[in-house]
Amino acid sequence: MPETDFDPRADNRQRPPGRDTYHTTTAPLIVTPTFLTRADNTPRTERLIDEGSNKGRHGQGLENPDTEPAEIALEGNPNLAFERWDEYWRKVHGPKFAYEEPGTDNEPVLRYDQVHRIAGGPSSFFHPPYLAMTTPDGKLVANPHARVPAYQRPRFDGFAYIAYAAEADIQRVLKQPQYAERIIADEQTAFRLVTREITREYILLPSPRHRDPISLVRLHYRRPELSREAFQERLLRQHAPLVLAQPATHQYVRRYAQLHNIGSSQQPDPEGELIDAISVLAFASINDVEDFLVTDDYRTLAADEATFTDAAHSEYWTGLNYSVINHLLPELATRY
Repeated sequence: MPETDFDPRADNRQRPPGRDTYHTTTAPLIVTPTFLTRADNTPRTERLIDEGSNKGRHGQGLENPDTEPAEIALEGNPNLAFERWDEYWRKVHGPKFAYEEPGTDNEPVLRYDQVHRIAGGPSSFFHPPYLAMTTPDGKLVANPHARVPAYQRPRFDGFAYIAYAAEADIQRVLKQPQYAERIIADEQTAFRLVTREITREYILLPSPRHRDPISLVRLHYRRPELSREAFQERLLRQHAPLVLAQPATHQYVRRYAQLHNIGSSQQPDPEGELIDAISVLAFASINDVEDFLVTDDYRTLAADEATFTDAAHSEYWTGLNYSVINHLLPELATRY
């Protein structure tokens, strides 16, 4: 067995195999699916900036980072901004969140995963199958420089998947000085916008493992004629059984959960409050995601989803999943 006597600051002491005790439950959990965008020099006309975030080198929030990119505290070289942010979130911010400084108790955090969006993974803007770019006679094009497809960036760069047993546990954790002061300060350095929605989680297909590497994240926005309650009822009571009835689901999908928006942990939350629900499906590889998305079974699911979601706003993308905190083992299906 691996050594479990970790330095208390180590990033792996809050998850298997570093933990000595675990919890399990069939009750719905409360999750704060914190969607975020990275600190960078994107103009605020293209991406919102939370007040005081996207900090500069002297601790000030940068109002117009596109006019002074060298001042961005996280990374002043725009060519390195994505790589630096991706590394910082996992290797610096993650351990800070998991660390229990003296007087802090983060035991109510049952699970904290970071889901880093992968540009090369499937998305609703560029989905499989991917086709070779050819001329009418079947040959590869000779001028690829003139035929580069336009890139459509999803709304967010990733999300923090943080689970609690009860809604009261959110404030129990976040009101502590470590989180209210020092973790928030770190967020304002690494991110430009953070959503604050509160959701109820329904685990429909539990994972037999705790190390599922790839997540397909679907952000659901309801059709305007539906109330949020009616939309969520349809998603859970009718769409979920359809997902579970498809053979392709059991061939490719390792885990399936729905997160239903029930509020916000902080106001204003202009981006988060618009999300009605989130579906998270876990896979063993990017290829499994791609193969799932080209099946007839998936087309059946997409056709059903189109009858009650707002296709103009709903989107999906693929992320690399990092487990930072996991006190839940084994995972069980939710009773509801």
